[in-house]
Amino acid sequence: MPGWNARNIPAQSGRTAVVTGANSGIGYVTARELARSGASVVLACRSAARGRAALVRLRTEVPGAEAEFLPLDLADLSSVREFATAYGQWHPSLDLLVNNAGVMALPYGRTADGFETQFGVNHLGHFALTGLLLPRLRAAAAGARIVNVSSGFHVLGKIAFGEDGPDGTGGFGGPGSEHGYRRWVAYGRSKTANLLFTHELARRFTAAGSTITAAAAHPGYASSNLHSGASKLEGPTLNSHVAALGNAVLAQPTAAGALPTLYAATAPGVRQDAFIGPRFGWRGAPAPSWRAGWTLDDTAGERLWAASEELTGVSYATLPR
Repeated sequence: MPGWNARNIPAQSGRTAVVTGANSGIGYVTARELARSGASVVLACRSAARGRAALVRLRTEVPGAEAEFLPLDLADLSSVREFATAYGQWHPSLDLLVNNAGVMALPYGRTADGFETQFGVNHLGHFALTGLLLPRLRAAAAGARIVNVSSGFHVLGKIAFGEDGPDGTGGFGGPGSEHGYRRWVAYGRSKTANLLFTHELARRFTAAGSTITAAAAHPGYASSNLHSGASKLEGPTLNSHVAALGNAVLAQPTAAGALPTLYAATAPGVRQDAFIGPRFGWRGAPAPSWRAGWTLDDTAGERLWAASEELTGVSYATLPR
């Protein structure tokens, strides 16, 4: 693992991958390197203009790449269902699903289905997408993989289940969720949800004797559009200037930030519920990453799973515990 980089990606010829949020940043680099390694890649992006532009760019940088664009808005469950249907019409199986797309530290808002935006996009949209694509993942000739992209910021938000949402403050868009809203805490909770989802998914795959592997990754401190977007929300404050300076001086390049995701997606021997990040936490080659103990809580994973099925209307009933 030390020194692992994109040149170490095993040949991906004959494999199909879906990468959400593939129009820019870490998502784009992930899609590009998978295509460079021979995979047929589907760029799943909310903006049609940016998605098609990314497709043109990818085909320019990787001549002969097998790649396509399909629209996907994770903030709208009807769009998630449409994507899954469209994918299934052209692809009988899926070898790799990279749940990369996300939003960071947004002001309070709601998705089309009424959920708090960060939780709705970062977790519930991907939960629904994974469940709807599960039949295609199970149809893969070899062991398929699901990689959920989380963050070291998951430490900011432990999910405490309450009457008005799993975080006790209406985190699913329940009554009063806009009151006392703290956007960084909400972001942390959504990233904790990514890890709890991975944990419970891996636990169920193991119990079912499935060949599908569920793993997670995080980019460390990488220069990306997520960080720049969050900084812009701060306005011209001291914190925003410090963040911009840190991004310029300390952050590793986007290509390096994508390596943990690529490792989790392609490296041999990745175990169920692995969490891969930079070796030194914020930068460095891919390595097993520390994670908060609450992201390994079986009871919390089961409760989040049950709530997510109810809220999205997507059932994983065909997958035994």
